[in-house]
Amino acid sequence: MNRVVLAYSGGLDTSVSIIWLQEKYDAEVYTVTVDVGQGGDFKLIEDLAHKLGVVKHFFIDAKKDFVENYVFPSIKANGLYGDKYPLSSALSRPLIAKNVVEVAEAVKADAVAHGCTGKGNDQVRIESTVKALNPNLKVLAPVREWGLDREFELEYAKKHGIPFTREKIYSIDQNLWGRSIECGPLEDIELEPPSEVFKWTVDPEEAPDKAEYVTIGFENGVPTSLNGEVLDGVSLLMRLNEIAGRNAVGRIDHIEDRIVGIKTREVYECPAAACIIEAHKDLEKLVLTPSQLSFKELVDRQWSFLVYAGLWYEPLKQDLEEFIDSSQRFVEGWVKLKLYKGGLRVVSRMSNYSLYSKDLATYSVKSVFDQSAAPGFIEIWSLSLRTAHTVRKNRER
Repeated sequence: MNRVVLAYSGGLDTSVSIIWLQEKYDAEVYTVTVDVGQGGDFKLIEDLAHKLGVVKHFFIDAKKDFVENYVFPSIKANGLYGDKYPLSSALSRPLIAKNVVEVAEAVKADAVAHGCTGKGNDQVRIESTVKALNPNLKVLAPVREWGLDREFELEYAKKHGIPFTREKIYSIDQNLWGRSIECGPLEDIELEPPSEVFKWTVDPEEAPDKAEYVTIGFENGVPTSLNGEVLDGVSLLMRLNEIAGRNAVGRIDHIEDRIVGIKTREVYECPAAACIIEAHKDLEKLVLTPSQLSFKELVDRQWSFLVYAGLWYEPLKQDLEEFIDSSQRFVEGWVKLKLYKGGLRVVSRMSNYSLYSKDLATYSVKSVFDQSAAPGFIEIWSLSLRTAHTVRKNRER
């Protein structure tokens, strides 16, 4: 094993992995940090990588790529796993893996590596992507393969002069689409998550006493404006995360079925995602037919599962996207949301492709709906159930 490219976050797991790969494989280690909006001091991460002896460190600003090619498709698909989780971490993993593979190919590496454990979903997502893009690359997972635990890692880090402490309680992952929080007190499902775990959203009790309204504009199924101002995707998500967060919107606490078969308690902060998906669903109800909506629910659920399960390059996902993209041609317009102390509610919407007709829907005398047609419709509509009920009722006698 001569050259290994490591997906590097600058955290304890991946920092220890650098030394371990050097010691166990006598490998030349290259590191890659992909910016998907997680924040942090990327210069500090690069300096630490060089301090640990990597041959070269690569920093890739992928925020635009992440939003336009991963988040936007998820919005079109109303991407939710378990009807709650907006797939924030799941969406970033194939992008990170893709960049790691590209660097590995550029430096002619023999293998790539990551810092995932054997219990989580990320190992599946990263490795499935690598195998799809370049099956000739070997994948190494030091934390999983050698059964490293946090206590051992801390001692190992201390031995090699890596500056980490025991102060970290929670495991955090974040990007522009959301923030996930795990470990520590959160593993007790009977306890309410302490306020300290949330960084993007205030407690409802601390939110403003006056409601705030936000209007999201859509074109071809993706958000393009906020309160009438046209914004690029990255700026729009950042601004909406701030607006919704200060109104305590976007906290998620649910029981999740991991790919590896474990039920876990997952806590997320997804302010912008919560708002956009709610608005997008509402706009779809306005412009799509009942048959389109019913079928798309099935497609959306399957698409979300494939992404959650690490199958970004599964051909079925691409097939589903053909339908999804077609359905989004008329998902254009705006939706106004009312945000108040953690509450999120659609209050108005409009589209040039609206299938709503006030003249048909109104209960006033001005309605153009021909009510005299209703009895005949009901007669035909209820024919099959009346027939079945009559036949089965006679049999019971």
